[in-house]
Amino acid sequence: MRQLKLWAYGPFEILLHAELHYRVGEDFDRRIAMIGFDNAIEVAITTYLGLHPMQRGNRPYPNADVARWLNNYHTKVGFFFEECVNRQVTAVGQQDEIVWYHEVRNNQYHVGGATVPQKRELDGVRAAALEVFAVLFEVADAEAQLDAHLSAMQQAPQPRTAEGDRLIDNEYGLVDLCGQPEYSSELLYALDPNRYHDTIQNLGSGAETEDPS
Repeated sequence: MRQLKLWAYGPFEILLHAELHYRVGEDFDRRIAMIGFDNAIEVAITTYLGLHPMQRGNRPYPNADVARWLNNYHTKVGFFFEECVNRQVTAVGQQDEIVWYHEVRNNQYHVGGATVPQKRELDGVRAAALEVFAVLFEVADAEAQLDAHLSAMQQAPQPRTAEGDRLIDNEYGLVDLCGQPEYSSELLYALDPNRYHDTIQNLGSGAETEDPS
């Protein structure tokens, strides 16, 4: 399976967290999943618009348009559907329905109470979050990516390697943690061993394809 680009991991991890709760399916988990998938839509769009054009298929956007799209949730979702038209992609999700899911999410997050999202609402926002992520970050099968990462999480993590540590530390250096410098490799492995190894693979592939001249 094609590895995710490094800048896609932030939005993907929100998707992954929401999916974990979605698959548990208890009332509390359904509320958290609703919030998570809605957040994943917004974070995917915000992250994408903040990338350098070379990281989004050499697609430049005027700064004024980016500022307008980032104004609020509705304009961010509007950008996604504009982008689908520009790419000649037929979106499965509907803009008015995604806005409705956001209202349901707001009731969960801000109002609270004992309400639980309907299954049709939860399934709908999940499908929308997967589609937004897949289109913007050009991931052929976002659901398969979720399955692969969840399967990996259930297995014992691969150990750190000296070569892997060097690749990560040479790229990202030391990180200040509570006033103390720490190696990026050590922090990344402690946070997510699977992401540690994905990062090594991405960095290693970049080194292999680099022009020696």
